[in-house]
Amino acid sequence: MYTRLIILSLIIILAICGLSVLGYHAVEKWAEGLEGARLGEFAEVAEQIRQDVKRKLDEFIKAEEKRPYTDYNYYYVPDNVALSQEQQVTVLRSPLVGSLYNSFAYGNFQIESNGTLNTPNDEIVEREGPSEENKKLYAQVGLNRTNIERNLLPVLKGVTPASLKVTTSPKPSEFRSLYKNVLDTYEEEQAAEGNVQKKQETKVKGLTSGQGKVFPIESLLAQGQRTRIIKQQRQAFVDNTAANEGGGILQRRVAPSRPRQQSAQTYLDQGEESRQAEYQPQANDLAQMAEQYVSVQPPVGPDQSDTVQVKVGGFEPVVTGGANAEESIFSGQVFLVRNVEIEDKTFLQGFQLNEQKLIDEVKESAVRLMREGMSFELPQTENGWGEDTDIAYTAVLVFDFGELILHLREINPAWISEQISQLQNVYFGIISVVFLAVTLALGSLWLSARAQLKLAQKKDDFISAVSHELRTPLTSIRMYSEMLEKNWVKSEDKLAEYYGSMRQESERLSRLIENVLDFSRIQKGRKKYTFSLGDINGCIAGVVEMMTPYAAQNGFSIKTEFGKLGQRAFDRDAVTQIVVNLLDNAIKYARNAKDRTITVRTKSDSQFILLEVEDHGPGVPHRLKYKVFEEFYRTGSEATRETTGTGLGLALVKKFAQAHNGFVEIITAKPSGAIFRVALGAQMQNV
Repeated sequence: MYTRLIILSLIIILAICGLSVLGYHAVEKWAEGLEGARLGEFAEVAEQIRQDVKRKLDEFIKAEEKRPYTDYNYYYVPDNVALSQEQQVTVLRSPLVGSLYNSFAYGNFQIESNGTLNTPNDEIVEREGPSEENKKLYAQVGLNRTNIERNLLPVLKGVTPASLKVTTSPKPSEFRSLYKNVLDTYEEEQAAEGNVQKKQETKVKGLTSGQGKVFPIESLLAQGQRTRIIKQQRQAFVDNTAANEGGGILQRRVAPSRPRQQSAQTYLDQGEESRQAEYQPQANDLAQMAEQYVSVQPPVGPDQSDTVQVKVGGFEPVVTGGANAEESIFSGQVFLVRNVEIEDKTFLQGFQLNEQKLIDEVKESAVRLMREGMSFELPQTENGWGEDTDIAYTAVLVFDFGELILHLREINPAWISEQISQLQNVYFGIISVVFLAVTLALGSLWLSARAQLKLAQKKDDFISAVSHELRTPLTSIRMYSEMLEKNWVKSEDKLAEYYGSMRQESERLSRLIENVLDFSRIQKGRKKYTFSLGDINGCIAGVVEMMTPYAAQNGFSIKTEFGKLGQRAFDRDAVTQIVVNLLDNAIKYARNAKDRTITVRTKSDSQFILLEVEDHGPGVPHRLKYKVFEEFYRTGSEATRETTGTGLGLALVKKFAQAHNGFVEIITAKPSGAIFRVALGAQMQNV
């Protein structure tokens, strides 16, 4: 049996160890999955930001591509109100007048085929008055024109109406003659521009080498062929051209303005009176100007059709260097330019990309789409370049004109490791509980197996003891009965002795059988107790009288010391069994005592009736004071044991005492021996 237990225990332990290894591997996989899921969340957020920014940029580009080419001048004549030469023409102010900012656009401009640069806000002070807002705008217009002339015009060389292409070939002579000084400065700055661009590319390359992805936002290239062909009334085209060029009403009604080459700062340095003098001739409103405009319109030939075909190209990005390139978040300033072709008249229109607006929109999208525990930064604008181990994900937003780095961070970078650590602690706690449970289970199994083996051994000993106990009295009874049957005994004294022995052996046999039957009834829960009032001392005295011959035969004398108990309720058979078993136990184990007196005493206290049987034998060792009351327990080996018995006597004494709501205990007697005390309690009542 122990071999099977060992094999079973090894199998269980190996299975638990295997499950523990698999569980730990599962925890590691879960941790990897958690990190991957979080990285996936960052990728999803980056994609959502890309889509949101692209949507905003697409809407802006589509709106700008649909913008009429006439908006790039100060005045325009609506197509639907252009009438005959004899009627008045409504001249309207461009919606781009009054500010350089238009969403992602800054400083809309128009470049004529001869290189002339016009903006909707040119001469805003002369046209609308020297208010503080106009003067501030006028200064900004001057700086914007200077930037375009210095940085964009030199790059737009070799441009044809069919396409916009940036090339590094020498500037055309017409551009060089018009902007010689500017081009010289531009060429000197190319080396510095190259260094700036190289530095930016190095930064981007370093940032995209970790966890991240490139997210294209190709709002321009995604449009494909964007050239639009528009049919416009020829009269409207003539009106718009005349309204904004020489020969129109502005030339007739507006006093000579400052030369285009005059800087904004120079103009602002003029005195207030001088500026007022320049402005005074233009005080007439647009209606008066339109009246005189009729007389200077160019005539329409009879061979000309009533409509003109306007070809408006799509916007193309142009990245320039220059003094402002280092302040750009891209490799240089970004301009978006389109070509417009109307019959034999061609010109370019465009604007500078408002990088701050782009950054603000990216930030707005990022703030709105950030999930719990996430944050972001734009290192190009926040001095965030360099090594940073806290970056969870890097999104490279690739526009048609450059790249923008978006870092996504964990607000609490340690939360994943904390969750993993917490899960590992839970796992190890569960494994510890499982190991403890398995250990306890195996321990209980071993104890149970050991107890079963001991019980089996006790049962074997019990069967052996019962067999011996039954054989001895039966042998004596048979021997005496044979002698009496054959009339071998002639003496009356011997006859009386033999009859007495037969009676004692019969009583001994009856006690043994009764013990076995009582134990069986108790184990099955069938033992019935009958409590009745009576003299417990009288009951005990009767048992002592019955046991005296048996004690005398074994060389013992029984002494009684009864206390005053009165009438009590008790089960007579149970008390009888208690006294018989205690006396029989004392006679068996104190047979070698010098003092062979057994004392039976009774007394009472406030709670119990105490029944004591005292002998002067070897006593009971302290370690066995509780084991001797276990069923089938007997000291020593059954093969070498000198005393008889079945191991049920003291067990029944304990059961009967408990049935009377009492207990049993062993007290060491002086100078030697043991006192078996039985307390009979709750069922006892005075009458």
